[in-house]
Amino acid sequence: MPDWFSLGWIPSAVLPPLPVALPLAMCAALLATAHLMPGRWPDILASLTALAVATLCGLIAVRAADAPLVYWFGGWTPRAGMPLGIGFSVDAASGWVAAFIGTLFAASFVFAWGFFEETHGHFQILMLLFLAAMVGFVFTRDLFNLFVWFEVMSVAAFALTAYHLDESALAGALNFTVTNSLAGFLMLGGIGLIYARAGTLDFEELARAVAHAGRDPVTAGAFCLVATALMIKAAVVPFQFWLADAHAVAPSPVSVIFSGAMVSLGLFGLAKLTAVVFSGSEQVRGAVSLFMIGAGSATALVGGWMALLQRHLKRLLAFSTISHAGIMLLGIGTLSQSGTGGLLLYLVGHGLVKGALFMVAGILLATRAGIDEIALRGLGRGIGPAGIAMALGGLLLCGLPLGLLDQGTRVLQGALLDGGHPFAVAATVVGAGLTGAAVLRAAGRIFLGLGPDPGDEAQAPSEAEREKANRPLWLMLAPCLVLLALNIAAPEAGVARLAAKATPAFMHQGGSLGHGPEWLPWLSLALALVVAAYALGRHKLPHWLSRPVRVTQSRPTRLLEQVHSGLIGDYVTWVVVGLAILAGFLATS
Repeated sequence: MPDWFSLGWIPSAVLPPLPVALPLAMCAALLATAHLMPGRWPDILASLTALAVATLCGLIAVRAADAPLVYWFGGWTPRAGMPLGIGFSVDAASGWVAAFIGTLFAASFVFAWGFFEETHGHFQILMLLFLAAMVGFVFTRDLFNLFVWFEVMSVAAFALTAYHLDESALAGALNFTVTNSLAGFLMLGGIGLIYARAGTLDFEELARAVAHAGRDPVTAGAFCLVATALMIKAAVVPFQFWLADAHAVAPSPVSVIFSGAMVSLGLFGLAKLTAVVFSGSEQVRGAVSLFMIGAGSATALVGGWMALLQRHLKRLLAFSTISHAGIMLLGIGTLSQSGTGGLLLYLVGHGLVKGALFMVAGILLATRAGIDEIALRGLGRGIGPAGIAMALGGLLLCGLPLGLLDQGTRVLQGALLDGGHPFAVAATVVGAGLTGAAVLRAAGRIFLGLGPDPGDEAQAPSEAEREKANRPLWLMLAPCLVLLALNIAAPEAGVARLAAKATPAFMHQGGSLGHGPEWLPWLSLALALVVAAYALGRHKLPHWLSRPVRVTQSRPTRLLEQVHSGLIGDYVTWVVVGLAILAGFLATS
């Protein structure tokens, strides 16, 4: 019996495809039978499937602790050392990231319980397809297969964004679709270039071919296209414009996945390709260090500033995700084990916290029929636990030295300091501080009624939204609190041991994890508290004190708001600009 529950009876050789096959099989079953099922059965089956995926991925991570688990589809094993087919290769870090994704989906399914009625399971089918694509993206060892999962993930995300089928949802989904479809074309072009040079798409063989090629324009061009595609998915400046439009209109359970996992997976893929496939190219490594440090710093600062300007809570959280994606990108730019280890820890910690915050936004939509921070002033007093969750989430975002997110932050900041990037460290402090301040300001205004009386401003034009209201509050709060608890309760010593062992296997190189100064997170936390307090209490400050601050911030604020125009043509132009900048770095490195 104990062996049955420990899943020891499942051979390691067949484990890797199961977390992808299971949700795909459930998709097919629901598609065929959901219209015959009682009302809550699709919710139950989807939740159990996501939990099963998380369990299987955790089991894979444990068994891959000493060596990656490799599975070749169709029995096409390598001949004479040359891969002939497509395979999955799962190291411990990839297994744990996939387990986190399954957990986040399970929490989102519970949060969405009863959200969609009379849809015959279509929402659950799309979400399970989304889950399968994400796990496949994490597990694959073949570049074209990575593209396939990238596209499946995108198609499911497009449909989920537009699920409400109203005007704003369709507009946000259109921006999302155009920019991310362009990313797909770029990735496919890069794959064609690298295949023309190497004659293979297996990660291990590609790494050997790239190292043998030396300084090669074809290899550099392939990296430029594939990296740009992944940074579009990760919403890195200047590729970030689609994200706030999509997150603002997607259903809240979908936004949980978008910000909690999908955006970060673009960075996960970029980290894997940089560390494994292109690590032998000094040309690529030189460009990566310069571009990623610069783009990551800019993304952290722009995302944090834009978050502070928002009154629509989901847009606020979306820009916060952009800022934290920039912080994670800095880990790749360090080209070190500490940077990558910090990225992996940060990815999971940020996903747990951000998923919980989007659930709080969904609770406000369901119980207070609003998402506008100004209009909701003081209306959250009857749902205190949601206010506590939001405040705690804001504190964790801005550096509260507690839990997994803080651990990832300190490892990442240590890598940046070791690499001689003090400006990037400052960007992590300011970016996290600004996003935390935005969340804390909103929590204080909504749940405590702080800040000035909005007066006529509460009636100013804002996006009207509402989500299904007759769901039990405890059922929406439970997964939110569980996600925050998972982040806080992660044992620091155990996580450090896992990361120290898993990161070298992920990067295929040795090294150790460092830590930044203990006082840096406190600096970020202090910045957030000061900025939030100023935002809520500036109406009480003397005019001579508040006016210089308003004048100083007005010009960059207007510039950023003009750049975020909402026009697809502008967004595509910025994609071209970013692509050209990265190509320039590659050409001169």
